[in-house]
Amino acid sequence: MYDFISKISFSLSEPFLNIFYATEGIPLLAAFILGLVAALAPCQFTGNISAITIFGNQSLQKRLAWKEVFFFILGKIVVFSSIGLLVWVLGKEFQQTLTLYFPYFRKVIGPILIILGLFMIGIIKMNWTLRLFKLPDSLKSGRLGSFFMGVSFSIAFCPTMFVLFFITLMPIVLSSSFGVILPSVFAIGTSIPVILTVFLLWYFKLDGRLMKKQGRRLGSYVQKAAGLLMIILGIIDTITYWTI
Repeated sequence: MYDFISKISFSLSEPFLNIFYATEGIPLLAAFILGLVAALAPCQFTGNISAITIFGNQSLQKRLAWKEVFFFILGKIVVFSSIGLLVWVLGKEFQQTLTLYFPYFRKVIGPILIILGLFMIGIIKMNWTLRLFKLPDSLKSGRLGSFFMGVSFSIAFCPTMFVLFFITLMPIVLSSSFGVILPSVFAIGTSIPVILTVFLLWYFKLDGRLMKKQGRRLGSYVQKAAGLLMIILGIIDTITYWTI
């Protein structure tokens, strides 16, 4: 399964790889293009589709999820920048130690997607209320959850992502005078499919106002379809990374 997804990923990312090779002399642009390539890596590919499903469903049901997308990207920036900084400070030994844990992080993503999908279609319900303390507004609005989703999708490295980040990006980071910001640019590049999806929803005015006009029944169908897609992605992801 992983080999099959890798072939699809390579076919989609090959044009961007050619652009990257042509822009290696411009570190900022090269890091961004490399992020676009990474967005199509097998581990980021399913993660981005999942994020698109979640934020797309939220945009259609309520309002455009620009704030949530921002926190999602912020989570990615924090992870990639932190890893890049630690490798820069502590050297290759830390890099080798850290990469031992990436396969375990990656195996968790599939089951999480399945649980989210079951929640979205209504099989798992949360009817309890927490009265001991008031939940923060950031948690209610989904911003904190979006941040941690960005974090979790970023630390879930696969072999392709390892090569792109550590073997390809890090030498540019270490050789550039402003290399410290390149992992952040790379993180933004990996998020372009999500940004583009929400932009298209905004451009075609496909936000919560549409659901208000069409009624709750259509909104329920959209959410269940999104939940079913999440379950399918979760199953594919689990089969892919639990059999490597």
